[in-house]
Amino acid sequence: MPNYRRPSPSTMPVFFTVCLVQQGSTALIDHLDILREAVRLTLRDRPFDILAWVVLPDHMLAVWRLPESDPNYSQRWGRIKSRFTRDLRVRLRRPGLGPESFPTEFPEISKGRFAGLKPGLRTDKREQAVWQRRFWEHHCRDDRDLEAHIRYCWGNPVKHGFVTRPADWPASSIHRDIRLGRVEPEWSGVEPVGAFGEMA
Repeated sequence: MPNYRRPSPSTMPVFFTVCLVQQGSTALIDHLDILREAVRLTLRDRPFDILAWVVLPDHMLAVWRLPESDPNYSQRWGRIKSRFTRDLRVRLRRPGLGPESFPTEFPEISKGRFAGLKPGLRTDKREQAVWQRRFWEHHCRDDRDLEAHIRYCWGNPVKHGFVTRPADWPASSIHRDIRLGRVEPEWSGVEPVGAFGEMA
């Protein structure tokens, strides 16, 4: 098994890509309220600064600045992912029925520990086959690198063809930054709406 080594904690912000196991799922957007609450509770327990965040149907991108006294981002992501998974299971389970009652539009839910183990299905580390086991992170080297990754977050919905302008995607912290006057005119073009970044 590969030995994944993460760099030593740094005061520079960190860019993340976090994905669902099922590519093409729309669970993150369909259940954005559950994700927001998972992030809100994690922020309450283990604060950090959200510099950018965009949620797409099956993955999300974020840039965080962590406190020097508590730079452990792996534990924070673990809490967000496990809270989302738990609350999603509660929402999708039909009252009084067993695990076979999970809707077919999110079939990986039914393949978790409640349905019995099957070869090749991952149920360890509290992720229960909803999330990819690991996430990708990049420690920003300097302010220019940070700005590039923030812009990458904002532009990702355009890259995937969901919208034609970054500000047209509602589940993005760009709306918070438009409201605060941090975004150049070419990145905006629409009035800010309530979005994922509003909790920050």
